[in-house]
Amino acid sequence: MTNAATNRMCLAIIAVLVAVVVAMAYKFIVAGSAERAEDGRLSVALDAAERDLMLREMRGFVAGLQGIVDGRARGDMKAVAAASRAMGMARTHDAPVAMMGKLPLEFKTLAFGLHREFDIIAMDAEGIATQEHALGQLADALQKCVACHSAYQVTIHPSSVAKEVTMQ
Repeated sequence: MTNAATNRMCLAIIAVLVAVVVAMAYKFIVAGSAERAEDGRLSVALDAAERDLMLREMRGFVAGLQGIVDGRARGDMKAVAAASRAMGMARTHDAPVAMMGKLPLEFKTLAFGLHREFDIIAMDAEGIATQEHALGQLADALQKCVACHSAYQVTIHPSSVAKEVTMQ
């Protein structure tokens, strides 16, 4: 084989590898594991443990929202800050990388935006400390919750169910 042929073959192999990496990055970062559901929302397929983790986090959001509203109702901006901080970006470290790869980019954008918003609410509750400001921020944060629940549903991936049945 000539040097020119070897060079062409190496370039072709590199091109194929780059295409595979780009396709994997698109699937992992942008597309995730989502399909259009019957109700028009995107259905994100997770395994059972990932779905449980996500639902547990959502229940934590509801509890945190209750803490914010309670703190605001009592005029206790330190309680508002504490409840908000508990839902901030520090919570994002709990999500497994494999699960993050299954989530569409728009979902991740909404989720990370919501966590960042709670960090901002916490900082402002400690600094600005006005109840009206916190209430406006909470309304903005809840809009992200409404948008996400309107656009997505979470299902258990069929292969996860098959694994559970086999393991029993």
